[in-house]
Amino acid sequence: MSKKNKNWVNVVYSTNPNFNYEEEATEQTETLAKNVQRLYVSIDRKQRAGKEVTLIEGFIGNEEDLKELGKLVKTKCGVGGTVKENEILIQGNFRDKVFDLLLKEGYSQTKKKGGN
Repeated sequence: MSKKNKNWVNVVYSTNPNFNYEEEATEQTETLAKNVQRLYVSIDRKQRAGKEVTLIEGFIGNEEDLKELGKLVKTKCGVGGTVKENEILIQGNFRDKVFDLLLKEGYSQTKKKGGN
């Protein structure tokens, strides 16, 4: 078996015998304070076979804080969901409950997005 470094990104082959792969430094964005975060809560049905999900967008910060917020919201609503692509998806129509929860947690600039 060949030894492959799976951490190499976008490196296919190098003919340079002195090639030294340097990993790109991943930027850790600093999480904004709760009262500065501008979050948008909406209902989404697109590409989900007509099933509704509550979508929380606009979080600025690192991945761990976003996952922590997602876990809090999922626990308080008692439903499943996921955190991906800087968005929190909560299964079901919980827009009003999530909106009130975020305001109570200190996210004072939270807004509802969409009709209904």
